[in-house]
Amino acid sequence: MSDHVELHVKGRVLVGPEEVRDELWVAGGRITFRRPPGADAAPTVTGWVLPGLVDAHCHVGLDAHGPVDDATSEKQALTDRDAGTLLLRDAGSPSDTRWIDGREDLPKIIRAGRHIARTRRYIRNYAHEIEPRDLVAYVAREARRGDGWVKLVGDWIDRDAGDLTACWPRDAVEAAIAEAHRLGARVTAHCFAEDSLRDLVEAGIDCVEHATGLTDDTIPLFAERGVAIVPTLVNIATFPVLADGGASKFPAWSAHMRRLHARRYETVRNAYDAGIPVFVGTDAGGSLPHGLVAAEVAELVTAGIPPLAALAATTWDARSWLGRPGLTEGAPADLVVYDTDPRADVRALAAPRRIVLAGRVVG
Repeated sequence: MSDHVELHVKGRVLVGPEEVRDELWVAGGRITFRRPPGADAAPTVTGWVLPGLVDAHCHVGLDAHGPVDDATSEKQALTDRDAGTLLLRDAGSPSDTRWIDGREDLPKIIRAGRHIARTRRYIRNYAHEIEPRDLVAYVAREARRGDGWVKLVGDWIDRDAGDLTACWPRDAVEAAIAEAHRLGARVTAHCFAEDSLRDLVEAGIDCVEHATGLTDDTIPLFAERGVAIVPTLVNIATFPVLADGGASKFPAWSAHMRRLHARRYETVRNAYDAGIPVFVGTDAGGSLPHGLVAAEVAELVTAGIPPLAALAATTWDARSWLGRPGLTEGAPADLVVYDTDPRADVRALAAPRRIVLAGRVVG
């Protein structure tokens, strides 16, 4: 580690839910708990310290109409950074955002490649739109393009049926997930409805986004297989508006979306109580703005998840799930400082005092 000490962080350093230290130093852009030479000359930041927050479902390089230019992608990433969100799992984007990896002032991104959807069964300009015979090939392509994740669209409105239906036959998802795993990638899927869940989980999927269709029938299956969910409750809050817009043309779909919305909190709490891993994600970058992690954590608490567990879902547990370090010796110094204890009130996350990224104070 470099002898140059950039920062001294004092106060209450939340290394884990129950592990608290009094201080750390940043030297050579990395964390150390051992007082380094030259520490006396380092500037000091004080407060309650967390590892950089995680948004495990967002979309940098995407807006409501499709891919965006680099300037817009940069603005999205900066918005997340300034909210204290320093690690993003980009759950599908048609834009090439690899240039962000060279910017130490922007959050770190774990990419899932581009969405893979059934033909005419997703938002225009977002996804590869293909038929089941091509699913394995496209999963292999995006597994190589991403950072250890692939994103499927598991269900969407079927215009002939007038409601949400599963997009893929069971044999197709089994083969596709097996191929992703062979290539070292995990697989997640967008799923609103009930019907697609069992096939995806029994085919070996690793995570489901939204998961509003979980029921007493499928919750035990998720728990048994250890399949994580990212509920994106700030996005599910928009279901009534979506339902209003489609009520005249697709009344069955509209009513279905309203039912899923009405039981959203119960669904998430039941999943958590059953032992399903739950992580924070906002679905920012489509129709939603970036920087909503604090709001999503608050929504998980509203759903009945204990505050400390909701906090872990965007910090310690989320980083471990994604294979990235938190506040550990030698880890990159990506951390957020608050005035008050976020364990006591998660609303503290909405007002970071200082943001440190790659050892530099950036906010």
